Amino acid sequence: MGRQIGNASILIPGTAKKGIDPRSNITINKPQTMSTHRPEIKKITTHQLQEMKNRHEKISMLTAYDYSMAKILDAAGIDVLLVGDSASNVMAGNETTLPITLDQMIYHATSVVKATERAFVIVDIPFGSYQGNSSEALRSAVRIMKESGAHAVKMEGGAEIKESVVRILSAGVPVMGHLGLTPQSIFKFGTYTVRAKEEEEAQKLLEDAKLLEECGCFGIVLEKIPAKLAKKVAEEVNIPIIGIGAGNEVDGQVLVMQDMLGITKEFKPRFLRQYVDLDKVITDAVNNYIDDVKSGDFPNEKEQY
Repeated sequence: MGRQIGNASILIPGTAKKGIDPRSNITINKPQTMSTHRPEIKKITTHQLQEMKNRHEKISMLTAYDYSMAKILDAAGIDVLLVGDSASNVMAGNETTLPITLDQMIYHATSVVKATERAFVIVDIPFGSYQGNSSEALRSAVRIMKESGAHAVKMEGGAEIKESVVRILSAGVPVMGHLGLTPQSIFKFGTYTVRAKEEEEAQKLLEDAKLLEECGCFGIVLEKIPAKLAKKVAEEVNIPIIGIGAGNEVDGQVLVMQDMLGITKEFKPRFLRQYVDLDKVITDAVNNYIDDVKSGDFPNEKEQY
């Protein structure tokens, strides 16, 4: 998923409890309650995701890359965890998603799968592991499924990857598509700007979405495209459409976990809503720990044997 600098909404810790809209500072008298979407439900499957679209229930999706965070997200009731190639950015510090390897993606996916009891786990097939060679695409998908235990794979592109998509699906591996801004093609685009603003590109995106559905994909991510176009796609295809920077008229939303939790500070696009400033929370906690160690306050008598 693409990354660039822009503006973001920030949900200041504690404001929800006080009933304050973080974007306006206006009291809205919305009491904080326990989520009604917590996991009493059985494990999420492609069938259940389709049923959620059919009954107009929004699908919640976040990225995850490690056991500890995936366990928290799963217990919180998230519907889908995406082991994204954005791990290349937020976990490895790379500028783009291109450097991450298939072995590295399998490593991250294995950790996430071990942590989940309810969420559906999707894994990005990384750059260079499926483009232009359907045999290699199938091998990559099979490795991900066998070695990590994941539930599905995600691939970027439309008509140009049709052969690879069909071949993977023929092996019984569920596939999610990804259209719009496709970060694995960033050097082709040359920018992280909004895609499909022009009629020709918008029409191709709609055609690609219908093609992916016809091939048998169970869902599609639409990244950074006009909201009206995303709505049209969601209305004209029957499979779930998940948006990131694609407006509210799609079937669900996905964000990079580190972005929505305020761990990454430099990435603030318009579509991002930041729910907590974990950078500050963690920094304050570490500073307190340092002070306690240096002052001799930690450990105290109750914290030793």
